[in-house]
Amino acid sequence: MLKSYLQKGLIEAGCDEAGRGCLAGPVYAAAVILPPRVRFPHLNDSKKLNEFTRDKLREQIEKKAIAWAVGICTEREIEEFNILNCSILAMHRAVQQLQVRPEHLLIDGNHFKPYDHIPHTTIIKGDGKFRNIAAASILAKTHRDEFMKKLAKEFPAYGFEKHKGYGTAQHVQAIDELGYLDCHRKTFNLKKLQKSDK
Repeated sequence: MLKSYLQKGLIEAGCDEAGRGCLAGPVYAAAVILPPRVRFPHLNDSKKLNEFTRDKLREQIEKKAIAWAVGICTEREIEEFNILNCSILAMHRAVQQLQVRPEHLLIDGNHFKPYDHIPHTTIIKGDGKFRNIAAASILAKTHRDEFMKKLAKEFPAYGFEKHKGYGTAQHVQAIDELGYLDCHRKTFNLKKLQKSDK
């Protein structure tokens, strides 16, 4: 059973990111403020759900949330500022866009930088513990997957619709045979990935 809040009585926004470990595409983050008593069947960490369930939950979350927003950092920003900093920056951008100002942020993971004097708490595996973080994980994942599917139509040989930019054997082979695209994070260590994949 996912928890509704960490601190009762505060407007809490859950925050999570998607695409941190990818070789291609932006990193996405979402921030979500949920009503106290709203319930979503099957709500959980996005990684534990299939694509159909995630897409259905996205519709419900975007419809019923008090406020939600998605922020991104581009591939070039990732190469300039590194992926950890960009994961945090994408969360900042999501929080900045919320139509309701949160009084507390619940952050999935153990890394964050304060944003706009809003208190925050980092929670390891928070997307499997709190409803608003789970909701944020679903929005970040589904919005990013949507982007990668569009990219797949432009570059069908790379299989983005299947691996969504992660370093699968198929993706690494496509890069090896066809080269890098502008959407690739070229500073990521491809040779190390190739060795670890064997």
